[in-house]
Amino acid sequence: MSIPQSGGGPIEHHSQLAEFMEQGSKPKDDWRIGTEHEKFGYCKDTLKPLPYAGERSIEAVLEGLRDRHGWSPVSEGGKLIGLQKDKANVSLEPGGALELSGAPLETIHETCDEVNVHLREVKDVADEIGVGFIGLGAAPIWKHEDMPLMPKGRYALMDDYMGRVGTMGRVMMRRTCTVQVNLDFGSEADMVKKMRVALALQPVATALFANSPFFEGKVNGLKSWRSRVWRDLDPARTGMLPFVFEDGFGFEAWADYALDVPMYFVYRDGTYINALGQSFRDFLKGELPALPGEKPTLGDWADHLTTVFPEARVKQYIEMRGADGGPWRRLCALPAFWTGLMYDQGALDAAWDLVKNWDAETREAWRVEASVHGLQAKVAGRRMIDLASWVLDISRAGLKARARPGLGGMVQDERHFLHALEDSVETGMAPADELLEKYHGEWQGDLSRIYDEFSY
Repeated sequence: MSIPQSGGGPIEHHSQLAEFMEQGSKPKDDWRIGTEHEKFGYCKDTLKPLPYAGERSIEAVLEGLRDRHGWSPVSEGGKLIGLQKDKANVSLEPGGALELSGAPLETIHETCDEVNVHLREVKDVADEIGVGFIGLGAAPIWKHEDMPLMPKGRYALMDDYMGRVGTMGRVMMRRTCTVQVNLDFGSEADMVKKMRVALALQPVATALFANSPFFEGKVNGLKSWRSRVWRDLDPARTGMLPFVFEDGFGFEAWADYALDVPMYFVYRDGTYINALGQSFRDFLKGELPALPGEKPTLGDWADHLTTVFPEARVKQYIEMRGADGGPWRRLCALPAFWTGLMYDQGALDAAWDLVKNWDAETREAWRVEASVHGLQAKVAGRRMIDLASWVLDISRAGLKARARPGLGGMVQDERHFLHALEDSVETGMAPADELLEKYHGEWQGDLSRIYDEFSY
C-alpha cells in the first residue's frame, strides 16, 4: 500500500488533475523500472503470522533492518511502520506482509540485484529471531482472525469500508500478496497505448504468475485465488475499465474516472481523516463533509489516486497489478515481462496488434478464466498457453532490442530473466500447478510443508 503523498500546492483549476499525471511524461532515456513485491512473515516454530509487536514481530524485523542495514525509520503515531533508503521503501501491508517498493532503476539487472540485497537483509534479521518469509499470492492456511491489522490509520479506515462494499476487501487487505512493476510513459499517446496493452494482457500475467491455489488450509479450486479476490472487492475502484479502450481516452478521462471513485481519507498533520464514501468532486468545491470549506492540494489528489485499484492504473507512471506474489525468480521475471512489452516501440506495437480487436467481454473473460484455470484457461476456443507463448515472444524481442547488458557486459541483455516464464509455457505449469502437484503427491495433503520448501 502506498505511503502518504506530500508536496503540491492547492488545486485551483480542474485541468490540474490531468496535468498532474501528464507531468510524469519522460523522454525514453529517462524511463525507469520500479518493482514492488510483498511477502508473508511467520514464526518458524508455530507457522503463525507475525504480530506487529514483540520479540518475533514485524516491528522487530523493521528494527533489525534499520539498525543493521542502514534504513531510515518511518513512523506514524509513534509506531515504526516503514523504512526508507536510496529512493526505496519498505512498508507494511494491512495484515503484516512486508513490501519492498524498489527504487526507479534503469535495467532488470539492477532490479534483480535490488531484490537479492533486500531478501538477504530480511533473511539476516529474520533468521536471528526465528522468523521466515514466503512469497505466495494468498495466505495458504491462516484465517481472518489470525491476521492482525497493522497500526496505520489508513488501514483502520479501509478495513471499516471494505466490510461494507463487495465481499473480499478484508481478504485482500490481510491475506493476499502481489508483485508489480511501475513503468514510465513518454506522452499522453504513449500512456494510452501502454494502458490498453497493460489492461488487455494482465490476465496473461495472472496465468503465468498464478500462485495461490490454497486458502484456509484447503485447495480452493482456482489457480490464482488472489485474482479472484480482486474480482469481488469494490466495483467502484477495480476491474478492466472498458472506457480506456474508447476513443478520446487520455489523462482527462482518467481524472474523471478517479473523481467518481469514492474517497477513503484525507491526510493532515500525520493523521488520516475519515472521508469514507465522500466525493473528491465535492472536495474541489470546498464542500467535503470531512473538511468543510477546505479545498484539496495536489498531494491530496496524489493520495486519492492510490485508492484506485484496477488491473492497471495511472499515476505519474503506470502500475501493472495482475500478478501473484511468488518465488525469487518471478520477482525478477515480472518486471522483465512488462519491460520487454512496454519499453521497445516495436514490441509495444506488436502487443497492441495482438489485442486491439478484443472487445470488453473478451478481456473480462480472459481475466476470469486466468484466475480459475491459469495457463489451462480457454476463451472462445483460444488457449491461454498459446497466448502466453506469443506474448513472451514479443517481450523477448523487446528485451533483445533494448540490449541492456549486465555483469559488466558479460550478459548481453535482459532476456534470461524470462526463463522462469518460458519454463512454465513449455511445461504448462505455473507455480500454482507445481504446488498442487506437491500437495497431492509427496506432501500427501500436508500443507504445512509449503513453508519449509517455498520460503525465501
